[in-house]
Amino acid sequence: MQLTRRAVLATSTVGLFGPTSGWLEFALGSGPLEFEGQRVAPTTDALAETGYEEDDVRTETIDESVEFVVERDVRASVWVSEYTKTGIAGDSEYDSSAFVAVSVPRMEAFGRTADPVSEMSEEALIGEFADRANGDVEDVEYVESFDHEILGEDRTVSRLTGIARRPGEVVDVDITLASFPHGDDSIVLLGIHPESLETQAAALETLMSAVEHPW
Repeated sequence: MQLTRRAVLATSTVGLFGPTSGWLEFALGSGPLEFEGQRVAPTTDALAETGYEEDDVRTETIDESVEFVVERDVRASVWVSEYTKTGIAGDSEYDSSAFVAVSVPRMEAFGRTADPVSEMSEEALIGEFADRANGDVEDVEYVESFDHEILGEDRTVSRLTGIARRPGEVVDVDITLASFPHGDDSIVLLGIHPESLETQAAALETLMSAVEHPW
């Protein structure tokens, strides 16, 4: 899944999920069918409790050719919400930990659904979204999975480790990842923190528990 960044600062949530335009052009193969997701984000109370701050909220687009009955072009608007927690080293501040919440619309046409997120492995999800959280992550290894209540249901959350490469340094990191369908969107919640900051694992779980997303 190749994401094409469109630097559109989100000022309000979009309307109900669904194909928003282009049905005739889509059916004839002369234009893409467009879908819009709805934003997923932790509550302000959870951010205050954990010390994370909103860093960026935006929409991005996915342009893909998808096989329904025949191959057709689709365009999906994806919500990306990024949060960071600041650490202090000497006299300098830096983003020590990060959390990203992503909603990707599942695309349905001719009675068939295309859901690129559900087809991605955990390593692929980390590779796709980690740069939105804390830089490139390599050498990802699975550690464990556990159930955690998110959006009213127990969801499978995975704990992994990896190596984050940032300008001038390489850091061992712990990764917390959940991916699941909710409403008409696929949700990806990803947290990354330095291995040395073990307490951030609980903070990231708190943020996951506190996300809101329209059904």
